[in-house]
Amino acid sequence: MSVSENNPWRTLSSTPIYDNPWISVTEHQVIKPSGGEGIYGVVHFKNRAIGVLPLDKEGYTWLVGQYRYTLSSYSWEIPEGGGRLDEEPLAAAQRELKEETGMEADEWREILRMHLSNSVTDEIAIVYLARGLRMGTAQPEDTEQLQVRRVPFEEAYRMVCAGEITDAISVAAILRVKLMLQSGDL
Repeated sequence: MSVSENNPWRTLSSTPIYDNPWISVTEHQVIKPSGGEGIYGVVHFKNRAIGVLPLDKEGYTWLVGQYRYTLSSYSWEIPEGGGRLDEEPLAAAQRELKEETGMEADEWREILRMHLSNSVTDEIAIVYLARGLRMGTAQPEDTEQLQVRRVPFEEAYRMVCAGEITDAISVAAILRVKLMLQSGDL
């Protein structure tokens, strides 16, 4: 059975519901693919999500721990943050790595792009692998109270498999690097 890749949705009207410096929410009155009327809420992100998986020559990576307000729980993640849409993604990745861990890297490789929750948001994430690491002093933002841990990469992979790391960017990055290591692509 073949399904058309054309847009089966029709927008009747759009109403801005909420706006702040980071997101906007719009409610759309729509005709659904089935032909019936409905609503669709879309969260538009005003920044890109940027992630960095630092990996040293000994096979260690760095995880950043912080309390996530939206989840009401603590979360272990790779270094990540927002990059303005008018900013080069690599420059944002370099800034985030230095900001959260104090590290700088000599080698950068984009390893994936992904939509984080494409049923309700247009947010895109770009993730880099950073190698050739040099330590420095972290400079977290005032919204961040971070704990930084150096762990064997295999421990980070185990944490993903055990459900101890649940952040989507972190899970995808760690699984991607695991596949790259297994295939000899690193």
